[in-house]
Amino acid sequence: MKPSTLDMKPIIAELLGEVAFVYIAKARELERAGHRVISFGVGQPDIPTFQHIIDEAKKALDSKFTGYTETPGIRELREAVADYLNGRYGSNVKPSEIIITPGAKGAIFLALSAYINPGDEIIVPEPSYPAYPEVARFLGAKPVYIPLKWLGPTGGFALDVEAIEAAITPRTKAVVVNNPHNPTGALFTPTQVERIYEIAREHNIMVLVDEIYDNFIYDNQPFRSFLTFSDWRDRVLYINGFSKTFSMTGWRLGYLVVREEVASKLTRLAVNIWSCPVSFAQRAAIAALRGPWEPVKEMIRLFQYRRDVITRKLSEIRGFEVWPSTGAFYIFPRIKKVLDAAKLTVEEFVEKLLYSKYVVTLPGTAFPDKAGREYIRLSFAVDAKLIEEGVERIKEFIGSLGI
Repeated sequence: MKPSTLDMKPIIAELLGEVAFVYIAKARELERAGHRVISFGVGQPDIPTFQHIIDEAKKALDSKFTGYTETPGIRELREAVADYLNGRYGSNVKPSEIIITPGAKGAIFLALSAYINPGDEIIVPEPSYPAYPEVARFLGAKPVYIPLKWLGPTGGFALDVEAIEAAITPRTKAVVVNNPHNPTGALFTPTQVERIYEIAREHNIMVLVDEIYDNFIYDNQPFRSFLTFSDWRDRVLYINGFSKTFSMTGWRLGYLVVREEVASKLTRLAVNIWSCPVSFAQRAAIAALRGPWEPVKEMIRLFQYRRDVITRKLSEIRGFEVWPSTGAFYIFPRIKKVLDAAKLTVEEFVEKLLYSKYVVTLPGTAFPDKAGREYIRLSFAVDAKLIEEGVERIKEFIGSLGI
């Protein structure tokens, strides 16, 4: 008998996916119809992958480096990752504690698979990158959402450390910390990071740490990595990757750092899922880490300028509460006054804006669970002139609502 969708594991049908990719598809449909779309939706740098990285991939291909590699990644790349982390954070990471994964999502899946059992709880500060709660749900765990504190246009977003600690139960297995933060653009302070780690120690829980935006820090703000704690091996599941810092989103390379015996066991899981990372992309990733780093620094300076442009332009819109991001490349304005005046949900606002002015933004509710219902996310990985034009279109759209 031919199987039907009713025979599927129920959780597969319940997974929400990632809304950003839905809007990529909608934007492309509008472009095919002849419309000039300005997209603030996608979370990737608009700068092409740096040429020295591309050149190294070409060399790898020309040398026929196209076969299977070791499942956790080639030794040279794991050594390069260790050198980068140790040089920056003094973390004493060993290559044997690193697994190269097909994107940071692969690292999230491995990390949670190592510790999460059905019935466990994982604390997720929200708004949140969707993969953390989705993978937890897939593994049979319950995401427990704790909203970030909104301190207004002058204070931005902060971890609600007290609420996180209060949410811990005997079922709690881990807390997620994404720093710098997607979607809000927040950079959590060293004090907040230290307090979260103290709580993890006190309650004997893990910390799923995602620092993939660790180079996108603005205004010389202080940053403390969880790898700087001397006992990080006891409770840190560390995730990073190449997509953002080196503009390598399509290369699909991330990495997980865990203590050696855990990495060894997770390698057995990885070989059963993806066998190994892409061979020639790994050679390119070595070149990315070894440098030169000046192209990265130039991109960060450019993005800080764009951050200033989009903050200034959005602040001109009546009803928008705008805080200048201190990390990542997103801005997350609160638009409650606009939504209330227009009697729209944030999802309706985003849809109407897209199909009337051809501007892509993401509803805050795309970053589950409910804390984003008064916000929209805009990526400023977009040319400054397009930022100005796109925000003008948003202003025109709001004017058309009669607000």
